[in-house]
Amino acid sequence: MQRLRYSTWSSVVTRAVALETVPLTGSTNADLLARLGSGELIDEHYWLRAERQESGRGRLGRSWTSEAGNLFCSTVVHVNVADPPVTTLSFVAALAVHDAIAHRLGGQSSLRLKWPNDVEVGGAKIAGILLERLERFVVVGIGINVAHAPTIEGRRTISMREACQDAAIGPAEVLVDLADRFAVRLDVWRSRGSDATLAQWSTRSHKPSEQLTVSNPGGGNLQGSFAGVSADGALRLRMPDGSIRDVYAGDIGPG
Repeated sequence: MQRLRYSTWSSVVTRAVALETVPLTGSTNADLLARLGSGELIDEHYWLRAERQESGRGRLGRSWTSEAGNLFCSTVVHVNVADPPVTTLSFVAALAVHDAIAHRLGGQSSLRLKWPNDVEVGGAKIAGILLERLERFVVVGIGINVAHAPTIEGRRTISMREACQDAAIGPAEVLVDLADRFAVRLDVWRSRGSDATLAQWSTRSHKPSEQLTVSNPGGGNLQGSFAGVSADGALRLRMPDGSIRDVYAGDIGPG
């Protein structure tokens, strides 16, 4: 299998960022998990990108359409004893994706983060995130609709080319932006704690008291208003009786 490698330097943090591209694989997350499981040490700030994936997957075991021209990539975070709650790493990734897309959109106000792991433009999904843990490592998988907006049942989707009105934008250059911003967000998470990350995420997400419906994986719905996120990343839902319910899994829709 042909592999293309190059290294660059983050423009903000003094860490080497290594980017590797393969033409085709099953899943970049699965590849990194297998390599870690075999005992290979994969440095932080290394990114594996596939031009196409045959077995891409999303949250709750859903398949992920992997058309050439979109970005499919994964990186590894080493979990340290002094790190904030590992469950809040998904917010680090979401902010990095938001930063990378906002850079191309010119700060478009319709860009927002949707709990727990989606990024939307004008209510249409433009990116998704999947975290998987193996012992002291977390593999962070990110898919961004760069050239194409795949069909997802029950969801509107959009691509960066459509949102930015830039037909020339490609996944390789978006990955450079993303890797740089992820390094910055990861440093903030470690140096300032998860509270700073969660506060930043909240300003880019659901509006205070926004009415939401949560569809539970096991069936049934919860309806309430957005009351922020907990210290470990749970969605806080204010119920009609005024009580607060912490939700750890589910799909969010309008109330």
